[in-house]
This record gives sequence, structure tokens and C-alpha cells, in this order.
Amino acid sequence: MSRRAVNPSRRLADGGSLPFVGVFPQKSRTSPLLSVGLVVLGGFLLIAYSFAGSGGLGSVRVASNSGEGLLCTSEVQQAIPFLKKAYVDSMQKVLHVGPDTCSVVSNLLKEDGIEAWGVEPYDLEDADATCKNLVRKGVVRVADIKFPLPYKSKSFSLVIVSDALDYLSPKYLNKTLPDLARVSADGLVIFAGFPGQRRAKLSELSKFGKPAKLRSSSWWIRYFVQTGLEENEAAMKKFEQAANKNSYKPSCQVFHLTSSQ
Repeated sequence: MSRRAVNPSRRLADGGSLPFVGVFPQKSRTSPLLSVGLVVLGGFLLIAYSFAGSGGLGSVRVASNSGEGLLCTSEVQQAIPFLKKAYVDSMQKVLHVGPDTCSVVSNLLKEDGIEAWGVEPYDLEDADATCKNLVRKGVVRVADIKFPLPYKSKSFSLVIVSDALDYLSPKYLNKTLPDLARVSADGLVIFAGFPGQRRAKLSELSKFGKPAKLRSSSWWIRYFVQTGLEENEAAMKKFEQAANKNSYKPSCQVFHLTSSQ
């Protein structure tokens, strides 16, 4: 599994000292303007060294197993008990699609009677030993979801998606959403962010390439109809009943769809 190399940390010249310090004799009288200029120059140099040591704005790295900024993927973890009540037998073979999928798959595998696989749509970075093992076994794959998934039709009973579709334009959603339904036999569950929920962080821009397009529930429902997907009302009611019984209120929008088109 390829990983981007970490930029080595750099130190300031001469063990952290500012350039040009000591060039002028202590007793020499310099003009106030020159002194101010040296201070400003030193400040710019410090900023430049700081960015060079951290890789600069263009190479901010995100640990895929940290969960930082992955609001809806974290929500999937909390929703597992309620998904089990809503889907029962359909939770036998589950595919999770989204960042930090190693963590989601690991938790699903701890549940009795659940087989789980994952698709990581973005580069894995700083993956831990558990995640590396899942990738090595083929349980977790890194794949661009803008292209057909490497699975046969109806390979899984249920497909769960989080923190992935929010970053796709309608152009790619037109291909990705039907393909996610294709590999599911019993249904598709989508966790999507609420509009105005949060702004994209700098780390997210580095990982996802663009800020999330947080859409309203009415936008998603219209889009599902246009795509030929229907809401799974039975599963939705069971999920909501189980969630309300345990005073659980999702921080993300949760859509339950049938896999038939």
C-alpha cells in the first residue's frame, strides 16, 4: 500500500537562530527604519521556515484512522445497533463505503453474525496495524467510487455510505449512486451532512480535494426519484423507532433506499 512520505522537519539555520543576527556590531548605531526592516524580515523568515517544516499548505496530511472531521462516518459507528434492528437479516453481509472504513469494518466484525467489507475512497495515510491487515486480506480496498466498484452485482446484503457522496458533483453521483445500489441485494443506507452543519477544514480539503456539498433532504429525495431509487419506508420506520427508544438523534441525515431500480 503506497503512502506519501512525510516531509522531514527542518530547523532554523544554526540551531534555530535567525539569519543575519550578529552581522552588525553591538555598538554600531543603526537607523530605526533599518531595525524595523530587520524585524519584519526575520518574521517573514520564521513563517517561511515554519511552513517548510510542516510541509506547507499543499501537503497537510490526515490520518485515515483518526476520524478527524469525519462526522457522518463517526455517526455510522453509533448507529450500528439501530441498523441491526432495522435490517435484521440484511446485516449479514455489509459493505461500508467512506473514509475511515477500517474503523467501521472493525466494529462491524465485532458484531455476531455480521460479515463486513470496506471501500476507502481516498488515500490511506498513517494506517494502523489492524487497517493494514484488513487491506492485505482484501477486506478493505482503496477505490475511486467515481468508477464502477470491483464487486459483482448483489455481492452484499446492505451497503452503507458515509462522508463520500457529499464530495461528488451530480455528474459523478449519476454513476456512483446506481453502482452502489447495484452491489446491494437488500438496500442502501446513506449518511449525509446537513446544510450549514460545518465548514470544510483545511485537512479535509487536502484529503478530499474539495469542500463538501452539504445538500438538503428535499434535494436528496428529488435526486433519488430522478435516479430511480425508492426510499425503504419499512426500514426507515424501524430505524427511527429503535433510535427514539434509545433517545438517539443522528447528527447526519440518514436515508434508507431500496436496491431495486
